[in-house]
Amino acid sequence: MADRSFLPAAFWGTLALVAAMLFGLRLYDLWPAAASSADGTDLSRVILVYSFLPRAAVALVAGAALGLSGLLLQHVLRNPLAEPSTLGISAGAQLAMAAAQIYAHGLMEFSAGTVAFAGGVAAVALILGLTWRRGLEPVAVVLAGMMVALTANSLSAALILANGEYLFSLFIWGGGSLVQQSWEPTVSIGLRLVLGLLAAGLLLRPLAILGLDDQSARNLGVAVHTSRFLVIVLAVWIATTVVAEVGIIGFVGLAAPALATLSGARSLRQKLVATPLVGAILLWLTDGLVQVFSGPGGERVPTGAATALLGGPLLLWLLPRLKMFEWPSMGAQADTARRSPRPWSLILLTAAGVVAAAAVALSVGIGPRGWQIASGDVLPDLLEWRAPCVAVAAATGAMLGAAGVVIQRVTANPLASPEVLGVGAGAGAGLAIALMLGAALGLQLAASATGALAVLLVILSIGARGGLGPERLLFAGIAMNALCSAVLTAMIALGNQQSYTLLRWLSGSTNDAVAFDACIALSGAILLVAPLFLLTRWLDLLALGAPSAKALGLSVGPSRLVVIGLAALMTALAATYVGPLSFVGLIAPHLARLLGLGRAREQLAGAVALGALLMVLADWLSRIAVFPYQLPLGLFASLVGGPYLIYLLAKGVPRHG
Repeated sequence: MADRSFLPAAFWGTLALVAAMLFGLRLYDLWPAAASSADGTDLSRVILVYSFLPRAAVALVAGAALGLSGLLLQHVLRNPLAEPSTLGISAGAQLAMAAAQIYAHGLMEFSAGTVAFAGGVAAVALILGLTWRRGLEPVAVVLAGMMVALTANSLSAALILANGEYLFSLFIWGGGSLVQQSWEPTVSIGLRLVLGLLAAGLLLRPLAILGLDDQSARNLGVAVHTSRFLVIVLAVWIATTVVAEVGIIGFVGLAAPALATLSGARSLRQKLVATPLVGAILLWLTDGLVQVFSGPGGERVPTGAATALLGGPLLLWLLPRLKMFEWPSMGAQADTARRSPRPWSLILLTAAGVVAAAAVALSVGIGPRGWQIASGDVLPDLLEWRAPCVAVAAATGAMLGAAGVVIQRVTANPLASPEVLGVGAGAGAGLAIALMLGAALGLQLAASATGALAVLLVILSIGARGGLGPERLLFAGIAMNALCSAVLTAMIALGNQQSYTLLRWLSGSTNDAVAFDACIALSGAILLVAPLFLLTRWLDLLALGAPSAKALGLSVGPSRLVVIGLAALMTALAATYVGPLSFVGLIAPHLARLLGLGRAREQLAGAVALGALLMVLADWLSRIAVFPYQLPLGLFASLVGGPYLIYLLAKGVPRHG
């Protein structure tokens, strides 16, 4: 029988050969002109020595460094989906650098790497602190990392919008461009890589023990928390050096350890050798393809976005092959929610709260002379620009609340929502494509709806085909989120007018809403939410699972497609106005359930009212929080909703009753 251990080596050798051939083709174009330069100052020679060769070198060392960082994080957290991107480390580093560029430019001049490291450490410390009570459960850690990454990216987008072209180049660079002008980044990353490998080699025994459960590690004499913290700091230091030098390169840290393991690396020692090599080959090959397909105007997609475009499908492929849930699953601590004896009284009270909140938002605010209540001739003038914003906020909140109920019941997953499953990002990807094609407003909405629906269908088809549980469905959503975010990053990196439109959409600003927007949002909310109240029996049965629903006479496929289609349309329309990140689609159904609204009809009505209430209040608070400036509505709502997601993860979530 042939030795199968030869196959992985041959496979990676072939990929390395392809990457080398792409490198050779580019070198063949540059070498004759560079070699003919007599004094060494010819432009071709400068490009070869200070741009082309350093670019290949930095791709190799950055890929290896990200692979090593991902391996260390996955090993000490015992989580095969942990890596700098999924844990929010890269996004935290970029946010810190953007903030320092504006408010403490001297720190960036002193050491951009130190600023990036501080941001990465802050992000991972926040994630670990908030999920500590759940014992660093993989689902909780990765969801928290996704929340931190999305929020940090939205904050970065808000800073860029506030500072115009001054920071736009930072966002493009943050997409992960490997274009080089010197050997300095290669030396910096290479030094960290060597030190990281030496440290991992010296700590080989403690690292191997940390891969066991905590009690076994303690019995073998390892200080678990201290050792884990030190290894995480080492991994963050390596990863943030890459971010500081070349921007965010996604999914290499995830793919390299997984592919090294699938290629036959079993022991930690073998993985420490194989993973950096795999990471180096992956990034070198990806960057070579980016250069080959670049147009006459230069590269259209940063290498970091290209790796994410490849990484999303890779993660979907890896999901059925990963053993990730050896620890207690998120539903283990769940309690069945209580039922309210008077549900419709609570719903009417919440609806009255929406009216009261709208009245406050329309008339109360901060002016040049402090707090003011508008009345008399001033009120009509304020209503002209405040009323559309409040109407859009209420309509989008209602749609997101309803979409959240549908998605949670169809997936039987209490942590699912349009934001968490990447449905909002799918709407953004559709919008990006429509903008690129110069489509009119109606076609933009249609493209957004198509993107949202496509994401939902992909996630549910994965679950139906592979028998994946609720936790793995969440990871499928995270993969789709990353894939769609890569499309957005690639579009924004073009640096044209559409890029600014997408940046505004990403932060979720309603500042420019007019009466037409209010009419569209309110009409859409009525037309899309109302049919769901006729389909609440379907929602009650779908929450029981497909076998039970079929046994009770429900045609699962068509009914699921109808309600998911409505949820996708609502998400797309809402995301058009408030962006992909508000977490109202997660919070409103939970609050409705906590109030005792357990049946589908009651929960749907409660979530619609609560979603509208939350968004109206968020719109008002975003206007007065930093007067005279107005924060983006979607971003402000996410800053409130993100911590609530972590609270749910730490506390345990109630099941559908």
